[in-house]
Amino acid sequence: MEGVDYLADERNKAEFDVDEMKIVWAGSRHSFDVSDRISKLVANDPGFSKEGRTMLPRKELFKNTLKKAAYAWKRIIDHRLSEEEATQLRRWVDEPALQIFIGYQPLGMFIPAIKGQGTDKQQKKWLPLAHKMQIIGCYAQTELGHGSNVQGLETTATFDPQTDEFVIHSPTLTSSKWWPGGLGKVSTHAVVYARLITDGKDYGINGFIVQLRSLEDHKPLPGITVGDIGMKFGNGAYNTMDNGVLRFDHVRIPRDQMLMRVSQVTKEGKYVQSDIPRQLLYGTMVYVRQTIVADASIAMSRAVCIATRYSAVRRQFGSQNGGKETQVIDYKTQQNRLFPLLASAYAFRFVGEWLKWLYTDVTQRLQANDFSTLPEAHACTAGLKSLTTTATALCGGHGYLCSSGLPELFAVYVPACTYEGDNVVLQLQVARFLMKTVSQLGSGKKPVGTIAYMGRIEHLMQCHSDVKQAKDWLKPSAILEAFEARAARMSVACAQNLIKFDNPEEGFAELAADLVEAAVAHCQLIVVSKFIEKLQQNIPGKGIKQQLEVLCGIYSLFLLHKHHGDFLGTGYITSKQASLANEQLRALYSQLRPNAISLVDAFNYTDHYLDSILGRYDGNVYPKLYEAAWKDPLNESDVADGFHDYIRPIIKQQVRTARL
Repeated sequence: MEGVDYLADERNKAEFDVDEMKIVWAGSRHSFDVSDRISKLVANDPGFSKEGRTMLPRKELFKNTLKKAAYAWKRIIDHRLSEEEATQLRRWVDEPALQIFIGYQPLGMFIPAIKGQGTDKQQKKWLPLAHKMQIIGCYAQTELGHGSNVQGLETTATFDPQTDEFVIHSPTLTSSKWWPGGLGKVSTHAVVYARLITDGKDYGINGFIVQLRSLEDHKPLPGITVGDIGMKFGNGAYNTMDNGVLRFDHVRIPRDQMLMRVSQVTKEGKYVQSDIPRQLLYGTMVYVRQTIVADASIAMSRAVCIATRYSAVRRQFGSQNGGKETQVIDYKTQQNRLFPLLASAYAFRFVGEWLKWLYTDVTQRLQANDFSTLPEAHACTAGLKSLTTTATALCGGHGYLCSSGLPELFAVYVPACTYEGDNVVLQLQVARFLMKTVSQLGSGKKPVGTIAYMGRIEHLMQCHSDVKQAKDWLKPSAILEAFEARAARMSVACAQNLIKFDNPEEGFAELAADLVEAAVAHCQLIVVSKFIEKLQQNIPGKGIKQQLEVLCGIYSLFLLHKHHGDFLGTGYITSKQASLANEQLRALYSQLRPNAISLVDAFNYTDHYLDSILGRYDGNVYPKLYEAAWKDPLNESDVADGFHDYIRPIIKQQVRTARL
């Protein structure tokens, strides 16, 4: 029945103020008001409909995306949206390609690259063109043969002093730029990363602004071969994006199109370092990775919202005397799969808020030539990007249908595990930061920020948990010390093993798996500590703090249970204490259960944004699944195309054979 809320009984169980939790999730009342207004504007606009998107052929899908991009740009102008509002519109329209075509987000690095690496003069020239959509740019770094290893890129930019130009060239097949979003068919320009060669010397990787296509007829310029790399995983998903391939055949650009904020080449061909420290380049990277962490909470919460609502609607087994079957969400096995992910969504949200603050702080410091917090910011954003994007959720049965919204969400988000740094490579960078921190502990330099716990290394190496009963695990101090001791002991163990190698790099390679685990332990400590810090703030609203305490306990104790080998192996807890933690975790599941639907309602996602029959707000799942099935192109006729040519002859042959 239309208009009936099949989840009303679940919503009536809520023990907290859902509207206030929506504000907590949004970060502030202002952020909530803007987000809520724009999300509804998008959901009620037929021009942004996702109907049938997953069934469109690739060319139609891409054309449909371009149409939406143009329509979204018009809506931004018509409604005179601020940049904050326009950013929200791009988000709620929920087309990955729009993030590049009408704005810059983690996938669109063209503008941030110019901001971070261009001179004031270059920014004044190029940024207005990009902001006004007079040019469309992409970020051409990754090559067919190199991704995470940026220093291994093969594209060359050779300076010609006779013409005052750089010659951009792709010397090998593997030097082809491969994967940049927006490159294949849309972008007119690119920030291209290439090996700078002048006076016969290679000065490493630098960025260059290169025009790819004519601004008149959009055709590739001479010497440029560019196209789309083909279909990707998922039906709609990233297939709305023109991830591209790009090759250069001695393409010439003016010298002033080298991004020259930190280094430049003179007319005579001399390579000169500017007074601006090279560390400023890391500011852009820190920005991008902190936004990816924020996006991780969104992706996680979308999947959890769908899965939680459907788990409350779906009933399986357990009926007695003809009564109703048991709701899937009431099974402890399902709670064990679902509730830690729900807690993770909130945990990632709060650590994302903190990372945003960290980015602002480090940016202000960099502008004042204070680089003291940059190593920590780099390690935090790298490690948390890896940690949060690695977290995944799976759903069986109806979850495999495109109409569930989960396959497309999965296909869109999985690339985050590799873009802006492969997750394993990033954790190894965190490990190097940790090993350096451990090596400096005896120098008198006091660790601060997220590594402040290392300053209590003697205590953390010797202490043991004093938990005696399950409820003791609800104490923030008990949880925090457990994660601190685990992280400290794993880092120290790695450092001690590294010393045994004559060649440190050989040791780092040999111990890579252990180092990654130590880095993960450190990053999980950061998330746990920031969740606990959130609880220490003044949080208004009926029952809000109590629900956040339950979520924090679930997130922390689930990690303790999942990695109990680390906690036991380092000697901080006993097997009895590990069992008590698991006992308390089950009790927290029971406390969360009545509030589960309301906690996902607090994400404030419209049905348009979720684009999931299983995750519908009203829970009217089965009639809508049935209705959607008949919209599939295969059901346009009762007899399938090809039946008479291929299947009917086989059947007739079988009939004749049977009669013999």
